[in-house]
This record gives sequence, C-alpha cells and structure tokens, in this order.
Amino acid sequence: MIKKALLITVLIILLISVRVFQYSLFYDPFLLYFKNSYLSHTELPDINWLKMTLSLILRYVINTTISLIIIYILFKNKNIIKFSLAIYGISFLILISIYYYYISIDFESGYLAAFYVRRFLIQPLFLLLLVPAFYYQSKIQDKQV
Repeated sequence: MIKKALLITVLIILLISVRVFQYSLFYDPFLLYFKNSYLSHTELPDINWLKMTLSLILRYVINTTISLIIIYILFKNKNIIKFSLAIYGISFLILISIYYYYISIDFESGYLAAFYVRRFLIQPLFLLLLVPAFYYQSKIQDKQV
C-alpha cells in the first residue's frame, strides 16, 4: 500500500512538473494570451500552427500516459485502461477540432469557450473525472457481488 501511494505521489508530481515547466517545455502562444492579453482584447498572437499542434499533442500524450498509469495503479483493470484510452483518444480529436475552430474565428463568440476547451487539452482534467467514476463503479460492482 505504501509503495502504491509513493508511486502515485511521484506520478502526481510529474503531472505538476508538466504544468510548472510548461513555458520551457512546450510551444503555446496562448499561455500568455489567456493569462493577460484577452482582458485588453488585443489581437491573437502569431501562431506557428505545426509547432503548436505538435506541442499540444506532446503535452496531451504526456498527461494521458501519466494519467493512465495512475488509473492502472489504482484499479489494476485492463478494461478500465482500454476504456480510458478510448475516452482520451476520442476527446482529443473532438477537443482539438473545437479549439482550432475557435482560433480560426478569432474567438468571435468569446474567449471563454476556447479557454476551457484548451484547459482540457493541456491539463489532466480527465483524470479528475475518471478516477471518481471508476471508484464509484467498483463500489457498485462490489455491492452486487
């Protein structure tokens, strides 16, 4: 049990490190924009689309991999991992499409929708949603058995 807790702690520290070192690890022209510039309604930053896409993919893959390892350590169930992988994969395709749509229209409908879609792409929020759901599912299954 202690080994499991330590391993999960290390993985959570890795997730935090991705966030802490985001400026040096990833190309994201919207890091500063969403931090300050949107308040003054300045123009969107210049974007290197290929570099941004590759950076988003890399960050998503890193967060997803660490999240899947955490989920596996907690539940030791390959079916849960397969389901989680499908959720992460489908979500990425949907979210990146929506995000790029909002960028292409220069956030005409407002920046908040793009801000939150981007948040799901760059933060391990699915982990916060999936772990309680799988825990609840396991407790329901335990009661039925």
